[in-house]
Amino acid sequence: MRVAVAGSCGLALMIAREIHESTSHQLILLSRRHQPGLISQGYQCQVVDYSDANSIQHSLMGVDTVISTVTGTSQLRLIEAAVACRVRRFAPAEFEGRPALRGQGDPLDRGQAAALALLQHYRGYIQSTIFVCGILYERFSVNGMVSQHIGVNTGYGNEGDYILDARNMTAEAPVYDSARNLSTVCLTSAYDAGRFIVRSLDMAQWPAELSMCGERMTVNTLIETVKNCRGRLFNNVRWQDPDGLRYELTMAQMAGDVPRQRRLLTLIATAEGRYDFSTPGFLNAQFPDIQPMSFQDWFTRNWASVP
Repeated sequence: MRVAVAGSCGLALMIAREIHESTSHQLILLSRRHQPGLISQGYQCQVVDYSDANSIQHSLMGVDTVISTVTGTSQLRLIEAAVACRVRRFAPAEFEGRPALRGQGDPLDRGQAAALALLQHYRGYIQSTIFVCGILYERFSVNGMVSQHIGVNTGYGNEGDYILDARNMTAEAPVYDSARNLSTVCLTSAYDAGRFIVRSLDMAQWPAELSMCGERMTVNTLIETVKNCRGRLFNNVRWQDPDGLRYELTMAQMAGDVPRQRRLLTLIATAEGRYDFSTPGFLNAQFPDIQPMSFQDWFTRNWASVP
């Protein structure tokens, strides 16, 4: 089949590389700019102007499936063009927790709700699924997930922005939920997410959600794992529950500290269980030959060169 991946870096490129190297599907990368480097590697790239419906539709001619990593208005225009071109399937830019766990007016929303509403509106014309993978390991990368060209515009993609700072060994840990139970998260490496996503292309039908998980652990265990991998004790850990985090958020709002607000909102979402799903990942069960990398192995490799 002809598969279009919207985006040309980060997770989009990992998905594209897996399609390119492991399948016989015809791949086209949609990019806002010319990509001579990718073209020289054998990728078919199409420059797209997301403000021009004709430009998008031209890029989608003959495409069976679209996997999007673009957000906001660009993604809405992409969905409309996909419907106009009779694209069979569309996967929006999600790659986090289950949308059902997000509240209305979610302050972390980056156009996701509008995209899902539009896909629901067109459900009679185009099939869609949401890839649920919890937290990407890359949030804990050396120099942050922005160094992997992931989450550049989220406001919490730099090193140390989420839960812990592995370089300075400090943490602000949403360790409890509102009922004082230990908070749990599902985590997956972007590489493994790409593998699961690409394998799902061969499924005859896509359900409303397709979940995957590299590892499920409590926030406590996450911090302990980083401590053991680094071989160092944490200098400071602030154990937080949702009430404490909401108080901190109020203080940040009063101070006009927008970056801190964004970071606290992700911690509150974590404490509320947004990035956790207790049942095993559907795609893990569907494709048992894919053995995801453990968080410990991934973290050890990523931080091996940092003293």
